[in-house]
Amino acid sequence: MLARLSIRDIVLIDRLDIDFGSGLAVLTGETGAGKSILLDAFALALGARGEAALVREDAEQGQVIAAFEIAKNHPARRLITDNGLSAEDELILRRVQFADGRTRAFVNDQPVSVQVLRALGAALVEIHGQHDERAFVDAATHRSLLDAYGGLEGEAAAVADLWAQWRYREAAVQSHRADVERANRETEWLRHAVEELGKLSPQAGEETTLAERRAAMMQAEKVADDLRSTHDSVTGANSPVPPLGSAVRRLERRAAQAPSLIEPVVKAIDAALTALEEARLQLEQALQLADYDPQELEKIEERLFALRAAGRKYNAPVDELAGLARRYENDLHLIDAGAEKLVVLEQDAKAALAAYRTAAQSLSAARRRAAETLDKAVNAELKPLKLERARFSTEITSESEGPQGLDRVEFWVCTNPGTRPGPLMKVASGGELARFLLALKVVLADRGSAPTLVFDEIDTGVGGAVADSIGVRLARLASGVQVIAVTHAPQVAARAERHYLITKDPMSRGKRVTTRIVELANERRREEIARMLAGAEITAEARAAAERLIRAAG
Repeated sequence: MLARLSIRDIVLIDRLDIDFGSGLAVLTGETGAGKSILLDAFALALGARGEAALVREDAEQGQVIAAFEIAKNHPARRLITDNGLSAEDELILRRVQFADGRTRAFVNDQPVSVQVLRALGAALVEIHGQHDERAFVDAATHRSLLDAYGGLEGEAAAVADLWAQWRYREAAVQSHRADVERANRETEWLRHAVEELGKLSPQAGEETTLAERRAAMMQAEKVADDLRSTHDSVTGANSPVPPLGSAVRRLERRAAQAPSLIEPVVKAIDAALTALEEARLQLEQALQLADYDPQELEKIEERLFALRAAGRKYNAPVDELAGLARRYENDLHLIDAGAEKLVVLEQDAKAALAAYRTAAQSLSAARRRAAETLDKAVNAELKPLKLERARFSTEITSESEGPQGLDRVEFWVCTNPGTRPGPLMKVASGGELARFLLALKVVLADRGSAPTLVFDEIDTGVGGAVADSIGVRLARLASGVQVIAVTHAPQVAARAERHYLITKDPMSRGKRVTTRIVELANERRREEIARMLAGAEITAEARAAAERLIRAAG
């Protein structure tokens, strides 16, 4: 239910805070005091369209905060979870309207889109009034309301699930049939491609490996001559090793005669000989690695040519040829085994459609039975609401099969005998529409209803016993859900558990006005109901009548 409503800088409202409770609450006040402004502000917090004109003059922005207490199993919690929002014990919707027309929306202080805010608002509050844009009269909702009244939500969900199952199986049939037909058109070409690619047997990554090996072999051919020439210089006829060896031996024979002169030279020449030997070994190893079989290079080039030719032929990268071959093999398998599988898939889809139709027909019959009961219950509520000549009916017509079943459901009315019935929102006038909706809500009670219902001046144009009947039904409805009613009828106000007075007070020495709201109790409440009865001049008789209304309401 709505726990608190805070409004800042919206039209005539500079600062307004209201605490609400369960049961029936009424908002009263003279015409032009700001009741409609308050509802417009509340609707803004619920996701209604914003506009710059809502911001109070000279203010940069306006803001509305609506705090709700919701049950743990309420559908709004599912919306919160689905949108990745944190769930608190209290749900707080906040809307900021800027003077330049921009708006921002928040849920529990987390920014959200207006669409998310609107979805949450629709789950939490219904606003009903004399104008179509405020009435919950969208024909698309009538089917779900009928299902809720008849306790058919489970059957409706089962039908939607069976529809989804049939659609899934039918899609599988269509996809498989298309695959088989495509494969059949390409049979000969497929067999040739499978045979050719099978002989070629391409492997993933093969092209890269072969190309790298080919490049290495071609580079080796270029450097091998230089390596051989260098090796010849180190080990061939002109090698410095033999002369250096002879020189070392001669010097060693003379070492005893002049050791200090000869030993360093011998040591240096030995080091040079050791380095030349290491160079020889490295050169021979490099020559071994650079050595390749020309026939192997030829085979690699032939393989690369064959792979790349196949890639061009089949319009595919070489690395994808292996996967392409498997796909072609699967296509051939489809030709051989696809017909049998298609029969099985078609049988599954046929069985799923039959199950859906059986369940949908059963749901349709149950809806028609529920509609008869609903019509009787609503029509029983019409006479006390000054709609005794009107008739309410639930029109169920067949429509194409879909997830909601076979039925289009729409609430129709006939406002006078001899006139043609038609859709509720098209036939009923503003006042009639609001009273029809009240009758519907009373019958539906806590089924298919948001936890907070707002009725905007649904008693306009009626008085006396009819207004009292409206008050009785609002109070009855408030035993199951929270009801907030904007009213001019003292009979309705007398039955409220909470009574709020909306006034328009001057500010800044009369230069502007602001809308105020105060909760009334006891004497002030009786005085306001007396004003509603008598008008500008409140008489003793009006006060006595107000007291009688309050006592009669209990």
